[in-house]
Amino acid sequence: MSNIVDGSRRAWLGRTALLAAALALPVAAPAQDAYPSKPVRVIVPYPAGGVVDLVARAVTDRLSTDLGQPFIVEARPGASGNIGIEAMLRSPADGYTILMGVPNLATNPLLMPATTKWKTADFAGLGLVGAPPNVFIVPASLPVKTLKEFVDYARARPGQVNVTNPGVGTSNHLGQELFFSLTGLDLQNVMYKGQPQMIPDVASGQVSFSLMTLALAVPHVKEGKLRALAISAPRRVADLPDVPTVAEAGYPDAMFLPWYGFVASAATPKDIVKKLSDAIQRALAAPEVVTRLEKLGALVTPMSGPEFDKLMASESVRWAAVIKQRNIKAPE
Repeated sequence: MSNIVDGSRRAWLGRTALLAAALALPVAAPAQDAYPSKPVRVIVPYPAGGVVDLVARAVTDRLSTDLGQPFIVEARPGASGNIGIEAMLRSPADGYTILMGVPNLATNPLLMPATTKWKTADFAGLGLVGAPPNVFIVPASLPVKTLKEFVDYARARPGQVNVTNPGVGTSNHLGQELFFSLTGLDLQNVMYKGQPQMIPDVASGQVSFSLMTLALAVPHVKEGKLRALAISAPRRVADLPDVPTVAEAGYPDAMFLPWYGFVASAATPKDIVKKLSDAIQRALAAPEVVTRLEKLGALVTPMSGPEFDKLMASESVRWAAVIKQRNIKAPE
């Protein structure tokens, strides 16, 4: 009998010990919802219906399908992009508010230090999408056939050759200033409200040189009104297959791209950054996305989040040197 009692007592003590151990364990926190568990807001710091807005939608439509949540594009234009950029940075760094960025992520702090409240390091790259290539253009009547011939032509006429400028700090303006910094040219700026307004004056020969977005230039080049000397792109394009890249034309360091890419706040959790980066890469491999982007004139040039971070950092260094050397100042 005593053996049975002793056995029952030992069993009871064992159960009691197990219960006490279980009660001592911390209560497990409920598992977090997998990202994304709600809609993602995508801020575009430019007007709705513009190229940046349309590029963002071409990619985010695919992201919505891939990740199972709506990616809602919201235009927040103004102050050279700063209004939309600051709206993203003020939002929680949880991956539910991201931004479609352009080169002003690197140039605004350099051109507008008094009014820009952020720096490039405040962003985490999610992925580079692509860029609309620019073309070095002259009037068809100008007696030059190559970019080097134009450089010789302009050097022989100091102070007499002019260049279009669609706005201080625009990619076109900075791209041509980069070229001038490498060649030592000093051309007279003729200011315009935008690129479309430049075309008649270049075609008529009133302005001798221009850096123009490919989509705007192509029809006039094919009509024989403008002559394309080189394209600022890593490879030739189908619309102008006989036009060399700027590297092929002899100026490899003058190549730049006015890129589009997605960014988040630098404080965003790394696993969310990676998930978005991977999804963007998958979207840019989808033929229907590539087709939509190409119709918008964007040369698809995918980069992962970490690669995009390196690009933004290098762009800050590059444009700081150009802005200082060329004494470029944003208008008051």
